[in-house]
Amino acid sequence: MSLSSSSAASLPRMRMFDKIPSAEEFISEIEPLNVPAVFSGCIKNWKAFSQWNPSNGGLDYLQEKAGSSTVEAMLSQQAPVFYGDIRSHERVSLPFSTFIGYCKDNLCDRCDGEDSFLESKKHTLTESHTGQFEFPEQIYLAQVPILNIECTEKVQLECLREDVEMPPFLESKTISSINLWMNSAQSRSSTHYDPHHNLLCIVSGCKQVVLWPPSACPFLYPRPIYGEASNHSTLDLDEPNFCAHPRAEHSDEYSQKIILHGGDALFIPEGWYHQVDSETLTIAVNFWWRSDMMSGLSDHMDSYYLRRILRRLIDKEMNQLLHLPSLVDDKIDGNQSDQPNTRVPGGVQLRQMSVLHETDQLAVSALQKLVSLVHERVNPNQPVNSTPANNLAVEGKDESNEIMKPDLFNLKDDPVALLLWTLQPLALRCVLLAMAHNFPRTLEALILLVLSPVGAEVLTRKFEEMDQLIGEEDRSQFFQIFYGVFDNQIAAMDALLNGKESFARQAFKNVLDQYLGVHFDGSKPLVK
Repeated sequence: MSLSSSSAASLPRMRMFDKIPSAEEFISEIEPLNVPAVFSGCIKNWKAFSQWNPSNGGLDYLQEKAGSSTVEAMLSQQAPVFYGDIRSHERVSLPFSTFIGYCKDNLCDRCDGEDSFLESKKHTLTESHTGQFEFPEQIYLAQVPILNIECTEKVQLECLREDVEMPPFLESKTISSINLWMNSAQSRSSTHYDPHHNLLCIVSGCKQVVLWPPSACPFLYPRPIYGEASNHSTLDLDEPNFCAHPRAEHSDEYSQKIILHGGDALFIPEGWYHQVDSETLTIAVNFWWRSDMMSGLSDHMDSYYLRRILRRLIDKEMNQLLHLPSLVDDKIDGNQSDQPNTRVPGGVQLRQMSVLHETDQLAVSALQKLVSLVHERVNPNQPVNSTPANNLAVEGKDESNEIMKPDLFNLKDDPVALLLWTLQPLALRCVLLAMAHNFPRTLEALILLVLSPVGAEVLTRKFEEMDQLIGEEDRSQFFQIFYGVFDNQIAAMDALLNGKESFARQAFKNVLDQYLGVHFDGSKPLVK
């Protein structure tokens, strides 16, 4: 058993156990963390471990014990890759004895040193007159029920139940199903998650499992939530298309890899994406059970939890859209630490701050740049001279209705929003007060005509930061001066709120795409 993981600092780390935990330890210390755990040698006392091993006559044992059973298998034209979505494979029924025969043939080929999988057979499959498949490497016994408490008639290999023991730490759990996984040739399963907790037990052979936490979902491009295979990734295992799926290039940074051998067991919490490679003649059994969290959910609370979780993801996405570390540390004509950002004592007359002194170079530079940007947007063909005489006049002009507000959501695409972002709250306050005094129509144009959705989000966040740094009296005076510029103060407030809601709506679109595989109103999400 070997383990490797990515370098992502915040990635939940897989835990390794040489000792089998008690039921109490598992319930209190392992399961609640929702982090994968490996239990080395966990099932070596199983009858299946000693009796099913193909190298020790296990195939003859399985033939005698369950050969007469009919099993349902996956058939894949893309073998050795087996994609779990229903459009990428067929379900075929065959006698278990027939599949055991394929395994015996492969075991003989391995002993003779022959290749167990011929590449020339990869894309063609036919069924012979005897009912056997010409290319058995394209058959995989996946999720063949040994136990299923919800649908007993689907159980196909109940006769093997006595060879499989319940791990002691699962004795208090209500197991939903126990399944057999068996491949005659090398196989690869597509990346997916399970809606149940999963204990994967390796009876014989070897499996390599790559795991991603649920938070890595955006990098794996899930299938649409309304689809029949919504728990599967859309990424191609062999040749991922990074042009169509650019975030996938970073998926390895969030992954952990474990190699399991006979006797090992891996706890895969619900929601964890995993992709499994199995060597030739690998046999495994897994247990599925519902988590306590899902079991405890009340139906009448579903809509509330849905809204809360979506809101959490939207807030997180909005923060990520604004998170540009390389820009946060940028300086505007000087050291950012020179910007005023200490709490202002109460009673300061803000009108005294409305005229910037030439010594306040940082604020003067920001003011000049901001006025210039607004002029360029509103009157692109007129030269800019940042004096009161050159103040914009936008109210009452018919042509102002023709100016389209920029529909921008990325800081890097919007120089106005970026300028606001790089200013400390109190420095920005000085700039806005100077605009209100010297360039009131330019300030009006900034809010009503120029400010994009990301700009509105940045500005209102700066307002919230100012509130933490100034007293209530100063806060009231500032907004009285700021909104006093506008002939219609309600229109100014609406412009800011509409921009913020537009920004949040874009974040919502991104959440639908990244976590649910859904494009909102058919539009494309914002690619970061």
